[in-house]
Amino acid sequence: MNETQEYQIRLTDLALEMLEKIKDQRHLQLLSKRIDQLKLSPEKQGKPLTDKLKGYRSIRAVGQRYRIIYQVVKSEVTVYIIGVGLRQEGSRKDIYNKLEKLLDDNL
Repeated sequence: MNETQEYQIRLTDLALEMLEKIKDQRHLQLLSKRIDQLKLSPEKQGKPLTDKLKGYRSIRAVGQRYRIIYQVVKSEVTVYIIGVGLRQEGSRKDIYNKLEKLLDDNL
């Protein structure tokens, strides 16, 4: 695969649901723009996650406030946006805590 190949972006139902809950239009615009940037070299962006979220990556958006959690599937040349939310360390509303809980519930 060459460096300039564009990845498709697909949002999961969960990610769409999370985006719908964000009321600030400027934040939505910035999140959308950041998600769009994942079309090129998504593996060179963000950081790989560990533990229960191993296999996913996370990038910051809207300053440092939001995180976009995604998975790169090279064989499909697709980036799956798994979740989008606020980073609130120590809070149950934190994006990482929400996704870990959802993954646990689905196992």
